[in-house]
Amino acid sequence: MSAAPTGAALERKGTLQLSLAMVLSGTIGVFVVESGAAPFNVVFFRCVFGAVALGLYCLARGFFRDHGFTRHKVLLTCLGGVFIVFNWVLLFESYRSTSISVATVVYHTQPFYVVLLGALFFRDKLTVSKFAWLAVAFGGLVLVAGVSPADLVGGGSYLLGLGEALLAALFYALSTIFTKRVTGVRPHLVALMQVLVGIPLLLPFTRLAETAGLGAGWAWLVGLGVIHTCVMYALMYSSYQKLPTSKIAVLAFIYPAVAMFCDWAVYGHRVSLLQALGIPLIAAATLGINLGWRFGPSRPAAPVPAATPLAPVVTPVATPVLTPVAPVAVQAAGPVPALPSRSTT
Repeated sequence: MSAAPTGAALERKGTLQLSLAMVLSGTIGVFVVESGAAPFNVVFFRCVFGAVALGLYCLARGFFRDHGFTRHKVLLTCLGGVFIVFNWVLLFESYRSTSISVATVVYHTQPFYVVLLGALFFRDKLTVSKFAWLAVAFGGLVLVAGVSPADLVGGGSYLLGLGEALLAALFYALSTIFTKRVTGVRPHLVALMQVLVGIPLLLPFTRLAETAGLGAGWAWLVGLGVIHTCVMYALMYSSYQKLPTSKIAVLAFIYPAVAMFCDWAVYGHRVSLLQALGIPLIAAATLGINLGWRFGPSRPAAPVPAATPLAPVVTPVATPVLTPVAPVAVQAAGPVPALPSRSTT
């Protein structure tokens, strides 16, 4: 009989799972471009193949039993699905107008939208440190964008691509806001319902006639559905149960790093030196927001005044009275909680 894995062993396993998931996420841009399909077609078939793969996975794992969905949770999940599928469309459009590298780094500003939306709609507290990290992220975004006078002419396709990446990040943040409120349901089932929502939602925008000549492009589309929508999500959701938030935030940066490497290795695209200076600013600001880092030096703690010795007080000894103690409520282990905020496509 084998011993149960220790906490350290579970964390190592979770680190490996999330690292692999982020590596897979970084290759999405190559799969999208190599498929040769229009962005709406890509997302439609990602939803189709992803729904089949996720459905079979959930069926094999028995996730459909005691699913935990209610009418309210279904509504929230569907709203999140609307934003997540259009977020994919906008991001994939941005690849065409900018590059995989630039679009991915700009898209990685999602956590800041989550903070701002939380403050706007749910009155989450915005501290001075959060404002400062947002300012740092904006400075990094300006550098990464690398807009030149030449980008302002010729139709402005590059500026349009930057806007699409920013809007994609906003849509992802809106999806996160809704999805985080779907509690008591396995995130695999949430993801399955969201891609199912995407099928009828995107069908009117999908040009099926264009898929006749895809040829080998179908393999890339199947890969997006099976690898990047089933395998990748299964790895992520499993790792989240084993890792602290701090490690999840750090490992999330594997995704843009791999995306930039793939963009350079496959297509020869590289960011300029000025753009590269903005990447660590966005990275530092993202970690600062996710981990609650205080911006600037910490204030020294106020000195504690020395205690004044008190004269002993003599009190009569009373007979002790036994008061019954209320039992501590123990929460039973339930379904996996909803997916925490993450930076991935």
